[in-house]
Amino acid sequence: MVLLEFSMWPLGEGESVSAYVARTLDVIDKSGLPYQLTPMGTILEGEWPEVMAVVTRCFETMQQDCGRIETSIKIDYRAGKESRLRSKIDSVQTKLGRKLST
Repeated sequence: MVLLEFSMWPLGEGESVSAYVARTLDVIDKSGLPYQLTPMGTILEGEWPEVMAVVTRCFETMQQDCGRIETSIKIDYRAGKESRLRSKIDSVQTKLGRKLST
């Protein structure tokens, strides 16, 4: 199972790029994969081919009207583990003995 954190944004499209980012979030939401939106990116959970296919669809969506796109990707693979979007956070909170802002 893979946790993939990524952010993707166009270059040269002005100061605010939220309209472009929103279109990629639409792709992510419609993918059916578990995800978590953060202020600096999005975390997907799934098998390698699934999460990479979503990133590819996001790129293709942005590529339709953006001539330059920057992407940052971080991947954590762990065999056999599921529901890590939540369980990794729960594990740290348990060790601290309190809830954190997530």
